[in-house]
Amino acid sequence: MLRRFVIIVLDGFGIGAMEDAKSVRRGDERANTLRSILRDCPDMKLPVLEGLGLMNAYGAESLRMGFSPAANFGKAKLMHFGADTFMGHQEIMGTFPRKPDIHPFWEKADEVAAHLKAHGHQAEIIRHQGLKLVVCDKYVTIGDNLEADLGMCYNVTAPLDYIPFEKECEIARLVRQVVAVMRVIVFGGRGNCMEDLWAAMEVKEGKFIGIASAKSRSYERGYQCLHLGYGVDRQVQVPTILGNAGIPVVLIGKVADIVANDGGKSISCVPVRDCMEHTIREFRRMEKGFVCTNVQETDLAGHGQSSAEYRRVLEEADRGIGRLIKEMGPEDVLLVMADHGNDPDIGHSRHTREFVPVLAYRKGVEGARLGVRETLSDAGASVCEYFGVFGVENGDSFLPLLN
Repeated sequence: MLRRFVIIVLDGFGIGAMEDAKSVRRGDERANTLRSILRDCPDMKLPVLEGLGLMNAYGAESLRMGFSPAANFGKAKLMHFGADTFMGHQEIMGTFPRKPDIHPFWEKADEVAAHLKAHGHQAEIIRHQGLKLVVCDKYVTIGDNLEADLGMCYNVTAPLDYIPFEKECEIARLVRQVVAVMRVIVFGGRGNCMEDLWAAMEVKEGKFIGIASAKSRSYERGYQCLHLGYGVDRQVQVPTILGNAGIPVVLIGKVADIVANDGGKSISCVPVRDCMEHTIREFRRMEKGFVCTNVQETDLAGHGQSSAEYRRVLEEADRGIGRLIKEMGPEDVLLVMADHGNDPDIGHSRHTREFVPVLAYRKGVEGARLGVRETLSDAGASVCEYFGVFGVENGDSFLPLLN
């Protein structure tokens, strides 16, 4: 018998600010990604998501979309601090999010350099405008990530023609050992050099210093990247738990780049059409197993502050989800959700701390009320219960509501 569980994550697709938004991320109390898109595109029609209960979860109808009495729907809070794609997906997969520290890198530079030297590396402190960067083994720069919320992520950057990515990752793991920020992001590319990195050095707000990734030329050729999260243990996450039980796992899209899946299949891609084609193809090939797909272009539309682009991506995703549902058998389960918000009209290009929809489909099951879930990890707990395996460290399954 076919038994497959699919999660589609519409990255950045929030449905209204969380109660703590004002205290945790001032300004986000005004956020509502879906409301902004509907205000700018009032005639938007997403028939599949509408049928799955999008407007039910949102709590209001629009010009062309209404409530669906047969829908199985709810919404979920973010338990992780802030509104982060990486930590959002770790949470979905069953990780209990620990609150990270927030530090400008210069405050940790001496400790990082000392730790690297203690493990046999060369580490030099570079001073600029009263701030500090670290250069390790001549080619690896360590400083603030200037694209995410400042002080919450550090970048480890290198030109990969001069040092292997595996060596850069070793250095990044040593950095991870002595800092408690949300992420240490290690990346690099080919065709650039240290002069390109230094040309991309920037200071923000007088206390954050780093290599601006988009200006470093790292993305142009041979780009490689690894995210090291704070308090993330792959052993308590869905892909590892299922893999250890011999259950196939396929991760598609950005989730393939940020969630550990050692025993499974990971497919990196960005265009929504590619993501949905891979999802349907892998679903068809699978008799039993788990597929998780991240649709990143929704989030990119939010970063670009474009409701029109957001609408285009949602319409394409809606068609793809509709095709997937037609392939599903009586035992298969589909969840459509998000990891945070990204309001295109809020006036900045950062993520927003919002509730996210939780829309479920199982043939023959109608009218299930999933309620307000306390954490995104309830999705991962539900996946594990579906396959009869356990071990996630966070979350409560809502699978009984779909039986």
